[in-house]
Amino acid sequence: MTGSNQLFAPQISIPATYMRGGTSKGTFFKLSDLPERCQVAGEARDNFLLRVVGSPDPYGKQIDGLGNGSSSTSKTVILSKSDGPNHDVNYLFGQVNIAKPMIDWAGNCGNLTAAVGACAINMGLVDAEKIANSIDDNADSGICEVCIWQENIGKTIIAHVPVYKDANNQVQVQETGDFELDGVTFPAAEVKIEFIDPVDATSDMFPTGNLVDDFDVLGCGLDTNSVKATFISAGIPTIFMKAEDLGFTGTELQGDINSDDVLLAKLEKIRATGGVAMGLFKDVSEAQTSQHIPKIAWVGAAQSYTSSSGKSVNTGEIDLVVRAMSMGQLHHAMMGTAAVAIAAAATTKGTLVNEAAGGGNLSEVRFGHPSGTLLVGGKTEQVDGRWQAKKVSMSRSARRIMVGEVFVPADAF
Repeated sequence: MTGSNQLFAPQISIPATYMRGGTSKGTFFKLSDLPERCQVAGEARDNFLLRVVGSPDPYGKQIDGLGNGSSSTSKTVILSKSDGPNHDVNYLFGQVNIAKPMIDWAGNCGNLTAAVGACAINMGLVDAEKIANSIDDNADSGICEVCIWQENIGKTIIAHVPVYKDANNQVQVQETGDFELDGVTFPAAEVKIEFIDPVDATSDMFPTGNLVDDFDVLGCGLDTNSVKATFISAGIPTIFMKAEDLGFTGTELQGDINSDDVLLAKLEKIRATGGVAMGLFKDVSEAQTSQHIPKIAWVGAAQSYTSSSGKSVNTGEIDLVVRAMSMGQLHHAMMGTAAVAIAAAATTKGTLVNEAAGGGNLSEVRFGHPSGTLLVGGKTEQVDGRWQAKKVSMSRSARRIMVGEVFVPADAF
């Protein structure tokens, strides 16, 4: 049928870029490319992005979209040119729930942050003069420092993006290289990321005011009613506990956790209870609508284990082990924002993370995660009685996988 008798909705196409950033993947959009009603926050934008990724999917596979049935790949990014003099690009992140019609806009994705600078350059959102000046006249390559405004959390991030001159003397983003990131199969170019002042100057990095708390876990299914915990808001609100207090070793892989529904329910109760203790929720029931924050993680002393790839991680290579949950599942490596929290906590003497790493004044740590290891650095200090993280840094990599158009049914949003 045609015209007014048409009984189906045609598909519309929108320019998009599919990228890996760190150990995550996501679909990137330029704000101005989105349908007009999707360029502002609201139901239309959420429904459009849900359909792009393939959610909600009761089968948990996201077969009818670009998601891959994992919290690490059920992600969307919207970029726009910054109007301010101190930033190049605005970065808005949406964590798409796989099974529910919900997008969490409350936090950042540290892994996809590694792809933002490169994507912004390729989308034409960074001034051409700045890109050109990132390579000296007598050089063939250089580093373009892309200053990112992270809209979800209102923070500045600097991405050090490697660039080079091609055969036509045009500056291009370098994506291939020899930097190896555990959790990613193939090497790529290294992208150094700096999270500047990841904690608000007017707030405490430790929301309870303590480096370590006696955390009331009554009713959470543990053998005790109280465990030690470090609550921190740096990168992303995170609850750190000792692995042994949860009955873990700290060397768990996804198969040890994600197939146990009873255990997952227990960890979710602990996460919700911790969210109340941090002041994020008034009641544990509110955690159902905020699965992105807080994160829950457990730490242990350095120990040898076999990673998910079969690679051996030896005690002498690392300072501690860390495991973290993301959207109700044990993460296959480590969320970038949780790595920020790890760096801030590890470099603050007296936290559980610092003690697991051996204690004392630390400026960087290498921690073991399910896929291997990661080196992170940080600088924390007390300002007017409040702990602040001045800077946290880490290295990731990023790569374009696809540039083209994504198709969405016109009646989906």
